[in-house]
This record gives sequence, C-alpha cells and structure tokens, in this order.
Amino acid sequence: MTITQWFAPIFIVIWSTGFIIARYGMPYSEPMTFLAIRFAGVLLCMIPVVLWLKAPWPRGKQIWHIAIAGALFQFGYLGGVWAAVKQGMPAGLAALIIGLQPILTAVFASLVAERVTPRQWLGLLLGLTGVALVLYAKLHIDGLSLVSTLLAFGAMLSITFGTLYQKRYCPSFDLRTGSVIQFSISLVLSVIMMLLFETREVQWTTPMIGAMLWGILPISIGAMSLWFILLRKGDATKVSSMMYLVPPSTALMAWILFDEILTPLILLGILITMLGVLLVNQTTWPAWVKQRISRT
Repeated sequence: MTITQWFAPIFIVIWSTGFIIARYGMPYSEPMTFLAIRFAGVLLCMIPVVLWLKAPWPRGKQIWHIAIAGALFQFGYLGGVWAAVKQGMPAGLAALIIGLQPILTAVFASLVAERVTPRQWLGLLLGLTGVALVLYAKLHIDGLSLVSTLLAFGAMLSITFGTLYQKRYCPSFDLRTGSVIQFSISLVLSVIMMLLFETREVQWTTPMIGAMLWGILPISIGAMSLWFILLRKGDATKVSSMMYLVPPSTALMAWILFDEILTPLILLGILITMLGVLLVNQTTWPAWVKQRISRT
C-alpha cells in the first residue's frame, strides 16, 4: 500500500470531526476568539518540540510561501467556516459548499499544470453528486444570510487556493518548523480580527474545553500534518478529491453522537461519493477490470 492509502482514511476521520467540534464549541465562544486560542495552543505544543529537536528552518522566500499557504489553510478556511456557522449557516450546508472545493481545485489545476483525465472529471462529478445526496435531507436553511453564504464560499476558495499555492511554491518543507510558521501567521490574523470585531468572551464549559483540546491536538497538529504529507505525495486533484468523503463521514458521526437520522438516501450518497473518489485516485486497475473493459 502507498502512503496515501495508509494515511487517507485516518485523515478523513480526524478532519470530519471539525464540524462536530463546531457544534460543541461555537455556542460558548466567537469564531476568531476560539481560533486564536486554538492556534496559540498549537504553538505552545509545537515550539518546544521544534527547539528540542533542532528542526531545520526554511530560508528566504520559502518562509513567505509557507506563511501565505498557512494563512489560506488555517485562517482563511477555518475562519470562514466557523464564522459562517456562527452567523447561522447550518453545518451541513457549510460542508456542502466546502464539498465543491475538489471541483474548483481540478479546474485550476488543469489550467496550471496538472492534467485531469475524463475519468477523473467523472469521479469528481460523482463525488459532488454523492455529497449533495448525503446532505439533501439534512439541510435546514433557517437563518441563512448573504453574509454567512459569502463566508462559506470564501472558506472554500481559501482552501482551494491554499492547496494549489502550497503544491506549486512550497511542496516540500520540514513539517515541524513549517507548521510553526503557518500557525503563527494564522494566530496574528485571528487576533487582529478578534480585537476588531468580537467581544472576546469565552464560557469555559466542558464541551468548550473538549472542543478546544480536540481542535488543537488531533485536528490542527495531527490532521494538518497528514494533509501536508498527502499533498506532498500526490497531485492536488487526487488529494483534494478526498475532501468529498468529509461530509458523508460527518453525517455518520452525527448519527452516532447526536442521533441524527441516517436515511437510505444518505447511504446511497456515501456509496456514490466513495465511487467518485475511487475514480479520481485509481491510477491502475486490477487485471480482471482491464479484461472486462477490453471486451467491451
């Protein structure tokens, strides 16, 4: 098995919990305040490790490239999603909008360098169809506003351009020091937004503390490191296509944790989504499949 095949399922499970902790944490904190504390917590964990291990630091322009990619990945994506949810957008609808990201990544990647095959386009469209089916019965647009819609689409654009930017300008760097740079710039931007637009009040309830700790350790440190590894090993289109599995995975988690209904339509959407991801990522087919294709 390749490194992508080993790490991808772990990444999907951890990354999918992002919308779950939003449900736990958002009632007790404003989005930029939450993210500022979260980014500061990540740095408190990582800086001593980096200094102790004497990890190599990037030099010159690479520092700026890493910082820009980090601002798009961390501040732009997370800030947009969490602010949209805080503004009243349902988490399911936010996930659906973010689910458009692989299509946009494929379009821009095909314009820049990577060739997207017809089979991959089919897989991407199937993935989008599966995401739509999974969330169809879950969407409740009460309280939906233009502001929350723009924030969600801004988050989708941010992670799209962050994926392409990092793949093009800084595909390889030490994950330890690189992460410190990326979380540092995201912390600065979050603090600025927090001071300008929020009250900075936090209710330190048990759900809030749990959401914060989970956001710092498994998601910000664990899942983001896996994302960078996957992006380094695979092309942007293939890696981004895995994001299609996040909304179905989130639906499964919500069913287990919150007793949300898991209908046959959702199960069908999950199967279609998995087929779409397979079409995008499968570079070689088993012999029996090749024989069946040649006969037809």
